[in-house]
Amino acid sequence: MAASLDGQLVVAISSRALFDFEEENHVFEQGDDRAYMDLQLQRLEAPAKPGVAFSLVRKLLAFNTSQAQRVEVVILSRNDPVSGMRVFRSAQHYGLPIQRGSFTRGQSPWRYLRPLNANLFLSANLADVRAALDAGVPAAQVYPHSARASEAHPHEVRIAFDGDAVLFSDEAERVFQAQGLSAFQAHERDKAALPLSAGPFKPLLEALHRLQQAGTSDMRIRTALVTARSAPAHERAIRTLMNWNIEVDEAMFLGGLPKGEFLREFEPDFFFDDQTGHIESAAQHVPAGHVASGVTNG
Repeated sequence: MAASLDGQLVVAISSRALFDFEEENHVFEQGDDRAYMDLQLQRLEAPAKPGVAFSLVRKLLAFNTSQAQRVEVVILSRNDPVSGMRVFRSAQHYGLPIQRGSFTRGQSPWRYLRPLNANLFLSANLADVRAALDAGVPAAQVYPHSARASEAHPHEVRIAFDGDAVLFSDEAERVFQAQGLSAFQAHERDKAALPLSAGPFKPLLEALHRLQQAGTSDMRIRTALVTARSAPAHERAIRTLMNWNIEVDEAMFLGGLPKGEFLREFEPDFFFDDQTGHIESAAQHVPAGHVASGVTNG
């Protein structure tokens, strides 16, 4: 019987998102990929340090049991196959059961998201992230120098999402950008009962919801909506989630306050936002990724 990933939450991730390869990447960006390969080969026996998305991946993989394979993590990397050996060895060192990967030696690997039916793609390469989003795959550019995840919640995958242009479409954000806050508030108050269209990360939220329902005694998911919206624009966001039959555990309506310190208290394993200013604020405290979609990223 052929192998299949059907029904699983599939996370595709670059080597720099999973492990700390910033020193090696400095050599790579100098344009000498042979020197980069040699450096990785010299360090083959030295496990790489955990990267910005390491905690998220480790906890999601904990949903797998001997009876059920619910999560698959696949490496999609611009690294060469030789450097890929170190990636797999590092994963093995940390007990991460990662078996699949594609290493493309400088070429964009995003096209392999299609046959994987990936639910999420995390990469440090903005062009790859944009291409994935254009193909309909939830994707974010990780900030490799983000703070690492807290170890205070070993049995919870904590994920925080922005609303507009991430979970929801950028419909309301376009009103705000074009006409200002008052017009935005009026627009959302008038349309409070009309659900927002889906944004690029709705499929991931749905997949996480299914994973949570499948359940395991060792791990659960806790989600948060962290948005610049405030009353009265909060109602449409909540009603949209109700319409989707999806619950989030926490919702923060911050009315434009910086998100970073609120996220520091929530302690997510990852935070997704479409605005670089919010990501820069968040990255001081938590792992964060930029969703390059919507009107603010045009």
